[in-house]
Amino acid sequence: MSQSPMNFDPDEHFHSAPLRLTIDLPAIADNWRDMAKRSGKARAAAVVKADAYGLGIEDVGRTLYHAGARDFFVAVPAEGETLRPYAPEARIFVLSGVWPGMEQTFFDNDLVPVLASEEQLAFWMSAVSNHGDHPCALHVDTGFNRLGLPMEAAMELSSDVSRPASFSPVLVMSHLACGDDPQHPMNQQQLQSFRSVRAAFDGIEASVAASAGTFHGPDYHFDLTRPGIALYGGEAVSGVKNPMRPVATAEARILQIRSAKAGETVSYGASYRLSRDSRLATVSVGYADGYLRSLSGHGIPLRDSVSEGAFGFIAGYRVPVIGRITMDITIFDMTDVPEQAFKIGDYVELFGQNMLLDDVARAGGTIGYEMLTGMGLRYERRYVEQEDI
Repeated sequence: MSQSPMNFDPDEHFHSAPLRLTIDLPAIADNWRDMAKRSGKARAAAVVKADAYGLGIEDVGRTLYHAGARDFFVAVPAEGETLRPYAPEARIFVLSGVWPGMEQTFFDNDLVPVLASEEQLAFWMSAVSNHGDHPCALHVDTGFNRLGLPMEAAMELSSDVSRPASFSPVLVMSHLACGDDPQHPMNQQQLQSFRSVRAAFDGIEASVAASAGTFHGPDYHFDLTRPGIALYGGEAVSGVKNPMRPVATAEARILQIRSAKAGETVSYGASYRLSRDSRLATVSVGYADGYLRSLSGHGIPLRDSVSEGAFGFIAGYRVPVIGRITMDITIFDMTDVPEQAFKIGDYVELFGQNMLLDDVARAGGTIGYEMLTGMGLRYERRYVEQEDI
C-alpha cells in the first residue's frame, strides 16, 4: 500500500542521508544587510557566481532579492539565465563578458555583459549597433593583470566620439588584487588608478570593492559594492575576527565505529600509527565531496609544515581526522568522546556553527571559498527559511 501524501516527510531523505548540508537563508539575508550597511552611501550588490558559492543560486538569489538586493553578479551567462526568474527586476552582470553566439541570451534575459577585453568591446559595439541600446559594464585592469581593459585602452574609449550611440555602459569597475590585506600598498595604488578611470567616465557608476574592499571604508565604496564571500559567512579580510554569521553546515554520517589497538595503523599508506587504544569513527565523506585530501591528519606533505589536520565536531567535542582522507571516507578519532555520547548513524559536523569554515580551510592549506565551491553533488540539502527558526 502506497504511503499517503498526507504522511510524506519532506525532510526524510535529509535525516537519513550519508551527507547533508544545511543552508541558513535568513543568515545570508542578514549578512547582505550587514554589508549593505557597511557600504554607506553606496548600494550593495550580491555576488552569486559558482551556484551562489556552492549553496544554490535559485534559493540564495531569491532570498537576496527579497532582502533588497537589486544588483547581482554571476560568472557566466547560464548562471544569469537561471537567476533571472528569482530576481525579476534586478540588474544581472555577467563577469565573463560576451562572445559571438551568446548575444541573444543577453538580450532575451536582460543580462549585462562586463566587457573585459578590446575584442569583447568591438564585438559588443557591433552587436548593439544592430540590436539597439542594451546596457554593458566595463572592467578595467588597475594592476591585477587578470581580467580587464588596459588603462590606456579604457582612457581612449572614454573620449572616443566615434563609438555608437547604442553603446551604453552603466558601470565601470575594477578588482583589488590584495583586498584581503588592508595594509598592502597595492590597494592604494589600485585605488588611485581607479579614481582616474572613474573621472574619465564621468556620470557612469563605479565599483571597485568586493567583500574585502567594502571593509576598507568609504574611499573604496564608490557607487556600488560587490560582496560575495561575506554573504556566505566566509572571511573576507585576513587577520581580523570575522563579523559575518555562519551560513552553511556540512555533516557526514558515521558508518562504522571500531576499536583499534595501540601500534596499529590507520588508512592508506599506514602513515599513522596509533599511540593508544582508540575508538575510531568511519564517516561517509571524502575528497570527492570537497573534503580535501589536504585536510588529512597524517600522510600528506602539508603535515610536514602544519602539524594538525582538520577536526570535526560531535556531542560537544572536537574530534581530529586521523590518517589519510580518501575519496569517500574519512576517519575521526573519537577516543576522547564519551562512548555513550555517539553511535553509528550519528553525524559529524565538518564545518558550520562549531567548526568555522575558514578554520577548517586553513587546516587544508586553502581558503573558505574553495571549501564552499568545491562541495560535490552528494550532499542532501536543507534550506532553513525564516519560519523554520
